[in-house]
Amino acid sequence: MSVIRDPLIHTEIETNTTGSKLNWLRAAVLGANDGIVSISSVIVGVAGASSSTSFVLTAGIAAVVAGALSMAVGEYISVSTQRDSEKALLDKERQSLETIPETELRELAIIYEKKGLTKETAKKVAAELTAHDVFAAHIHAEYGLNPDELTNPWHAAYASGLAFLCGAVIPMFAVIIPPKDFRIPAVFVSVVVALMITGALSAHAGGADKKRAMFRVVFGGVLAMLITYGIGKLFGVVGI
Repeated sequence: MSVIRDPLIHTEIETNTTGSKLNWLRAAVLGANDGIVSISSVIVGVAGASSSTSFVLTAGIAAVVAGALSMAVGEYISVSTQRDSEKALLDKERQSLETIPETELRELAIIYEKKGLTKETAKKVAAELTAHDVFAAHIHAEYGLNPDELTNPWHAAYASGLAFLCGAVIPMFAVIIPPKDFRIPAVFVSVVVALMITGALSAHAGGADKKRAMFRVVFGGVLAMLITYGIGKLFGVVGI
């Protein structure tokens, strides 16, 4: 990462890095939450239709594999598209700096003037940053990007798939360990506890109210399980 000595820019880079880390934390928590809700819904739905442990486990394992792969592939495609857009912006800015450097310098000064610096100070900051690392200065000021730390689609895919697997493990263990008559209540209890934790973590990452976030995720997860369990019961009764 290019080091920019100006205190104002250094603070902005640190803030941007912190925001990036929080985004990754939120993505991981959401992935785990998706794994918890998706797999528990499949499990209780199948359990509502059949008392066969093998059916429940087969459906659960299939859902875990399909869900993790889907999350990983979807995240890879999404982040790859984002990275392509970021590279296009970098190429465009690089060309502009080569062809119209004076115009780009004025634009950089205007950016910092709009942030509260006086016109003279903004010009001085723009000039010093340009002398130090013109490309990094413009990319960060105009787009909030660090050219040395673009989003990595493979990292996103691994993180998303792994987070989903970590969440999916909870309802899977809850349905395997207890006796047959207690497995559905065990799934509900374990999922509620797990969703309370993920809700609190997501609220902490975003600085939101924890109680409200916990209520939302728990309510949504329980509702999903109740609906799928009801559908399973319905299909089980009619023998389909």
